[in-house]
Amino acid sequence: MNSPGRVIGFVNAAHFIDHYAMLIFAAAVIIMGPALGMAYSELLPYATPGFIAFGAGSLLTGWLGDRWSRRHMMVIFFIGIGASMVSVGFVQTPAQLGAALLAIGIFASIYHPVGTAMIVSYADRLGREMGLNGVWGNLGVASSALVTGVIGQYLGWRFAFIVPGVVTMLIGIAFAMTVIHEDRKGSKQAAAQARVAKQDMWRVVLALLIVVIAISTTFNAVTVALPKLFAERLADLTRSPALLGVIAACVYVFGAMTQYTIGRLLDHYSLKTVALPLSFMLAPFLYLAASLSNLPLIVVSIGIVMGAFGQVTVNDAMVGKYTTEEWRSRAYAVRYFVGFTAAGASVGLVAWLYEQGGFVTMLHAFAALCLLAIAAAIILPREIRTPAAA
Repeated sequence: MNSPGRVIGFVNAAHFIDHYAMLIFAAAVIIMGPALGMAYSELLPYATPGFIAFGAGSLLTGWLGDRWSRRHMMVIFFIGIGASMVSVGFVQTPAQLGAALLAIGIFASIYHPVGTAMIVSYADRLGREMGLNGVWGNLGVASSALVTGVIGQYLGWRFAFIVPGVVTMLIGIAFAMTVIHEDRKGSKQAAAQARVAKQDMWRVVLALLIVVIAISTTFNAVTVALPKLFAERLADLTRSPALLGVIAACVYVFGAMTQYTIGRLLDHYSLKTVALPLSFMLAPFLYLAASLSNLPLIVVSIGIVMGAFGQVTVNDAMVGKYTTEEWRSRAYAVRYFVGFTAAGASVGLVAWLYEQGGFVTMLHAFAALCLLAIAAAIILPREIRTPAAA
């Protein structure tokens, strides 16, 4: 038997790495552009195939996690995404860059359907562990902006990909040596933990579909655009890539705290009770951010990341509560396929909206999209809480 603490620890590390790897380019592109002789709006779309693969690949990886082995899939994740990060550090042409970023997206697609299902299987308190797991993912987002800014400034953008790639492969070797494949039959988490009336299940599916599309698109757009937004709007405070990375990291810390808090709340209250007030955060903060700069922008950005990361925790808990063990990876696969496919499209959308009217147009557009999160929370039915609902 595997130690639950050890497995969850590795899975949390994988969540950190997953988001870190996907967002290195978003932070490095600021200094890659001049080095490669390309503008921001020209270079950014090369990340689109990787983000689409991040979502589309989850259908296959989730199926393999349920039908083959979640442990084996996580070994492939660690080694594959680590090697892909290293490969970006050696690219010479935009085509090679696109291919290497695509490889990162393909291997990154393993984590969410497989790793999140492992968290649910090993967790004693689902909300708490989901919240902590979300914190690790959020720290990956924050650290990516921070570490990439520092390494990029002092060692160059290539080492910003090579160094974390090598570290990730070493973690993968440690995981392969200490976590064994197991038979999941008879797991204590085999049953769903909550249910709703059968006639209301369509409302759960509809609410999840709406909120996943709206939040995943906005979440990805914000994490991709924030380094560039800060570089433009915080120019009166600093022009240092390293310091801008520190500021972005500090903003993301508030998102991490929100995910932990939301996770704890979900252990005590229904999804609708938590989701409804949370759904009102994003739209007004995004709208306000469009016209702000310097310190006011930093404050409003904190509200944006709190709303976005809190919603992600609610969405993951919804799938974990309502699905059984034998279908859980596949259920997460569908959730992340929809979410990350929409998120992948957001990269091109950010570039296009930025060309049309800068960050004002972009932020107004995503503020309007986030009104759908309010509708989804209203649609969500009340759940029937039981110790182990079938």
